[in-house]
Amino acid sequence: MAGYLVSDSRKVTTHRFIEMKQKGEKISMLTSYDFTTAGIVDRAGIDGILIGDSASNVMAGNHTTLPMTVDQMIYHARSVVRAVNRALVVCDMPFGSYQVNAAEGVSNAIRIMKESGCDALKLEGGAEIADTVKRILDAGIPVMAHLGLTPQSINKFGTYAVRAKEQEEADKLMSDAKLLSEIGCFAVTLEKVPAKLAAEVTKEISVPTIGIGAGNGTDGQILVIADMLGMTNGFSPRFLRRYADLNTVMTDAIGNYVSDVKSGDFPNESESY
Repeated sequence: MAGYLVSDSRKVTTHRFIEMKQKGEKISMLTSYDFTTAGIVDRAGIDGILIGDSASNVMAGNHTTLPMTVDQMIYHARSVVRAVNRALVVCDMPFGSYQVNAAEGVSNAIRIMKESGCDALKLEGGAEIADTVKRILDAGIPVMAHLGLTPQSINKFGTYAVRAKEQEEADKLMSDAKLLSEIGCFAVTLEKVPAKLAAEVTKEISVPTIGIGAGNGTDGQILVIADMLGMTNGFSPRFLRRYADLNTVMTDAIGNYVSDVKSGDFPNESESY
């Protein structure tokens, strides 16, 4: 079986992402950071899995994505790759791993690919990192671009508010998207930008756009798994749709376990050797 609502069991590749755009088929993506979750996500029929540096928030409890290291991203990516048979697996390059210079960016990119086994990498930024992106592409490594709200630059922006609402920034985003697609990026993530702008970018470039808080005019969508499954509390941006309430489900299940242990009901005779 290829997965829920998916009949095509072939491995999803960067080329297939572009084919899906050309056919008008929407692309589904979610984040995953561990073997067990990634296996479930893959079997459910997702097209792409991102090992996001959002692991810094979701898995480690940090306030920003900045503390993530290359070693930590490799650990999470390796765990995810082991579980996945179909989905395209993309790994974020963490803050500091490609901003210093192109040579260091290429070196870290090669290391992540070799040690994790993932299919592609994602980098935040536009024209200012184009040389590094091109060098990574020249090394044979597929790159997904990331524009709009770029969490690794949170200290520069000072806010997680919607980006590119003003014309100057919107023009730069469009220019960056065209540049990154032209030099060879296979897709562009658009985070928290006006829906109209995201739709315009999608029409203007030949590679797929993956939106998060960018409206329905993009070629695909991505959400953080812990948010869409309702594991997190207190984070409810407009773009987030919760498909489950696992926080309540897990709390109830653990509470019942505690009660059964305290009462002596667990384990019972049939659960003992």
